[in-house]
Amino acid sequence: MSEWRTAAASAADTEAIGAALAAALPVTEGGPLVAYLSGDLGAGKTTLARGFLRGRGVLDPVRSPTFTLLECYPVKGLVVVHADLYRLREPSELETLGLRDLALPRHLWLIEWPERGAGHLPPPDLQIDLRVATASHPIEISSRSTLGAAWLAGTVELLRRST
Repeated sequence: MSEWRTAAASAADTEAIGAALAAALPVTEGGPLVAYLSGDLGAGKTTLARGFLRGRGVLDPVRSPTFTLLECYPVKGLVVVHADLYRLREPSELETLGLRDLALPRHLWLIEWPERGAGHLPPPDLQIDLRVATASHPIEISSRSTLGAAWLAGTVELLRRST
């Protein structure tokens, strides 16, 4: 499909990318849309998710659901499911979270640490890889579906217009 690379010099930059992803979200009656957020601890996965949720109108604090594993945010005709799978010991533990019950139209899943749920998650529409580096955090976004390609193209266009 397609991919885009950039680097975030600050948390605000990472949040701006998340907000652009929120603004460019394609309308679909299918569901769920799925975005995997991968990367080392401290790479900015939750910061990007926070930017996305802020971009969809969430004003309450957005924290990593590391201990709850899952938070749902009903926003602007959509339910955003933010999951952090870091604490899973086995992918089969996903069954107890009830994610299958959230595989609905007009739902979007932001999944941190998706590799911990390997074999028990749907394939992503977007794969977002964040890395830790000295001066900035490299971010690579790859589309994995036709819908993901449209989503990525819209996001890149919005970010280009904002600079």
